[in-house]
Amino acid sequence: MNNSQQAPRTDAGTPCAKRAANGASHGKTAVFPAEHALVTDGGGRIAPLAIAYETFGELNADRSNAILLCHALTGDQYAAGVHPVTGKPGWWEVMVGPGKPFDTDKYFIICSNVVGGCMGTTGPSSINPATGKPYGLDFPVVTIRDMVRAQAMLVDHLGVETLFCVAGGSMGGMQVLQWAASYPERVFAAMPIATAAKHSAQNIGFNEVGRQAVMADPDWRAGRYLEQSVRPEKGLAVARMSAHITYLSEAALQRKFGRKLQDRSAPTFSFDADFQVENYLRYQGLAFVERFDANSYLFVTRACDYFDLAADYGGSLARAFKDTKTRFCVVSFDSDWLYPTSDSRAIVHALNASGASVSFVEIESDKGHDAFLLHEPMFFATTRGFLESAAAARGLKTRA
Repeated sequence: MNNSQQAPRTDAGTPCAKRAANGASHGKTAVFPAEHALVTDGGGRIAPLAIAYETFGELNADRSNAILLCHALTGDQYAAGVHPVTGKPGWWEVMVGPGKPFDTDKYFIICSNVVGGCMGTTGPSSINPATGKPYGLDFPVVTIRDMVRAQAMLVDHLGVETLFCVAGGSMGGMQVLQWAASYPERVFAAMPIATAAKHSAQNIGFNEVGRQAVMADPDWRAGRYLEQSVRPEKGLAVARMSAHITYLSEAALQRKFGRKLQDRSAPTFSFDADFQVENYLRYQGLAFVERFDANSYLFVTRACDYFDLAADYGGSLARAFKDTKTRFCVVSFDSDWLYPTSDSRAIVHALNASGASVSFVEIESDKGHDAFLLHEPMFFATTRGFLESAAAARGLKTRA
């Protein structure tokens, strides 16, 4: 039987662990011993495996109201409430809670930190039991499917046989698609949001720029920086700055910053942050290194790059969903150039070809890829409507 407990701290030295030592907590943790190892697509073996997770709301009597939320690239299990590391609201606070689209008065929400992450789930900053030192690059390279396998282990551990819905955006959307393909009998409804069934060459290129920025930092130390009590903060900050641009749209950047100067009336003719947009990106980079591990960034971006769902089914995405009974709602945003609407349409076409029940919504917004994390009333209404329709179809009995 698997254990649920406060796992021993396995990521000492990371930004998250340093905050945890000052009172922050990784919350709930399920620990799977060696006999329940996670075997990865690359042939690696992760044991023991700790999965950090949070739950919101209550499971109903027949365990039919569970929703799994899958986080994006640098998210974690804290979808709602106050984040213990940053002190800020959870990453989907606008969507999760009483009366919100993911209504915790109706649904039991599960959200876990992915394998390879750094908020309590086993990852490269965790201690390798074979050496007594942080895994670093000895940690097995993981895939989206490995992340989903680990989530399935957690869902089993929580005693949930069938998930009412699996939902997530960006990398979280990839996990949703993988869930629907790998465990169709366990997913009643699925919401892949602002995502793709495979990473494009452009997205792989952006991720490689970020990884090279991290590895070019002298303090990366071939991934062994934790053993030497340093961190590649400059490289990771640059990686975040580059990535953050892809999460926005040109219209949003222009509306928010334009060419406005930062606390000055004229250029300084230097390489200081003259423009507000420069200052904003520097802030994003500096804030990021306080909550994320550099090696984890390498591993989760690599998992996205390797994702190509059709490749696992003879090159046919429709075959991934053959005979599925899962109900789908695919959502895109018209200003998202990281995962453009064409990527979502490809998913919809494949679902149609497989005979699946699918609805598709392209939402007008100038907020770019990050629109799914922000205040978007049409997105709220779409999510609420889809869940209510799915609940009626399933005859879902929520708690009194």
